Amino acid sequence: MDDIDRANDQAQYLLDMALQRARRVASNRPSAEFCEDCDDPIPLLRQQTIEGVVTCVHCQGLREARR
Repeated sequence: MDDIDRANDQAQYLLDMALQRARRVASNRPSAEFCEDCDDPIPLLRQQTIEGVVTCVHCQGLREARR
């Protein structure tokens, strides 16, 4: 294993930990009925599937594309 492999493993580990923390925080709050970016209604199935969801599918896609 070389330095690049170790760096990639470390980066993946940190990403996994950050995602786990974000999921814990999101699951502690109820899902929003309306998107906080565009104010469109969030479909009930999305609210029930993703605990703590605050955006519609379209706006979430835009957020992820910006990252």
